[in-house]
Amino acid sequence: MIKPKNDIARVKQTIADCFRKQVDVTVNLGRNKVLKFCGELSGVYPALFTVSPNDKNFLGKTSYSYAEVLCGSVKIKPAKKAE
Repeated sequence: MIKPKNDIARVKQTIADCFRKQVDVTVNLGRNKVLKFCGELSGVYPALFTVSPNDKNFLGKTSYSYAEVLCGSVKIKPAKKAE
């Protein structure tokens, strides 16, 4: 039996630690399509989290579930600070 490296509670805690901070988001849309953007983690809820993109071409917020992060279709990490 393969033991999982992460569980949903660990994913939730990692994302909650980034609340109101700039993050880099990578979304795998399937068929070799990948969307990358930078934004602010604006909401953390029991079933999902929201990101407000910095780009003005995006309308509104984007929301993702913790399961998407756990499965690997959404990757989120703290943004690199500009020097």
